Amino acid sequence: MRTRDECLDLDARDPLALLRREFVLPGGQIYLDGNSLGPVSVGAQRRIREVVDQEWGDGLVRSWNAAGWADAPFALGDRLAPLIGAHDGEVLVADTLTFLLAKIIGGALELRENRHVVITDAVNFHSDLYIVAGMAKLAGRDIVVKTIDRDTLHEHLDEDVALVMLTQVDFRTGEMLDMAKITAAVHAAGALMLWDFAHSTGAVPLDVTAADVDFAAGCGYKYLNGGPGAPAFAYVASRWQGVLRNPLPGWLGHARPFAFESTYESAPGMRAYLTSSPSVIALAALDGALEVFERTTMTEIREKSLALTDLFIELVHDELGDAFEVVTPREHGRRGSQVALRHEHGYGIIQALIERGVIGDFRAPDICRFGFAPLYLRYVDVYDAVQVLAEVVRSSAHLDERFAVRLAVT
Repeated sequence: MRTRDECLDLDARDPLALLRREFVLPGGQIYLDGNSLGPVSVGAQRRIREVVDQEWGDGLVRSWNAAGWADAPFALGDRLAPLIGAHDGEVLVADTLTFLLAKIIGGALELRENRHVVITDAVNFHSDLYIVAGMAKLAGRDIVVKTIDRDTLHEHLDEDVALVMLTQVDFRTGEMLDMAKITAAVHAAGALMLWDFAHSTGAVPLDVTAADVDFAAGCGYKYLNGGPGAPAFAYVASRWQGVLRNPLPGWLGHARPFAFESTYESAPGMRAYLTSSPSVIALAALDGALEVFERTTMTEIREKSLALTDLFIELVHDELGDAFEVVTPREHGRRGSQVALRHEHGYGIIQALIERGVIGDFRAPDICRFGFAPLYLRYVDVYDAVQVLAEVVRSSAHLDERFAVRLAVT
């Protein structure tokens, strides 16, 4: 069994240890929920203040030009692009993840007008399921949405499939899919591939170029630490720009937005997928949050992520045996940066942990979910969190009647 001193030694030798200083972390808490909402970073605080106090406060409307507000969605896209293996000019930051997925789904269906099937995962994130069903209804033709067991994808790939949409890291279990292998199989069937990177970006290395991905989208508020409701991002491979139509056009995606023309002409490149005015303050928060990623590499982040999750799984087993079912894959190649533990009283366990300063979250029906963000999490945090978890389970604190009624956000 690992000791606390051994974990302290790992922290002393951790090449990412100094990056913890770049985050505002409340004392007396161990934060294992960065896969849901990342903490405030020093860089985000600074950029928000700059925008509010200087660019908006002094520059006012002039800052659309002088401070680069008008081009921020594209400049920020280029800054984020290396995290997913994209090139400059292939990423846009704006809107929300669901909204960007809607644009890509709608446009992609037009590119395969002789096909009528969209495939997605039956246990995909619910918002993804809702939006693909909604866009299928709006397609103007009979589109069939198949929700399948993703392990049987090859059985469903035929000449009727227009688009496959999958989430690369499962939001409940943390299972990571083989992006390159699946994308190649989809292309071999003549279909297009759309990936949701909500639980991937900033946590695991991604290379959309090497995997030949058509389209992708992800959010900015989890491992990227861009703040609650942070803008999302969309990736459109260069080969599809100017081909993929934005089905939700707006004035800022127009070729000449300030000509105020009554008919729409799409702008070139990623600008075509911008619809309306971006939230400049929200963009600034994400801009500042991305600074820390430029002080390390995704390889270093991935190495620590696997070490942290390995440690957590090992300690849970050593302390609690079979009290939990670990539903996250043990194989490194199939694991994201979270660990999911199944327990019939999972909700109460998470609430009891939160009361004791260990912050995780719960996903129905029975998943205790813990995220491991290597930029600020220490090995000793993992050790201490498992000790608190063991105390909760052994004392049956999770069975307190207070936890019989669930909060609105779990």
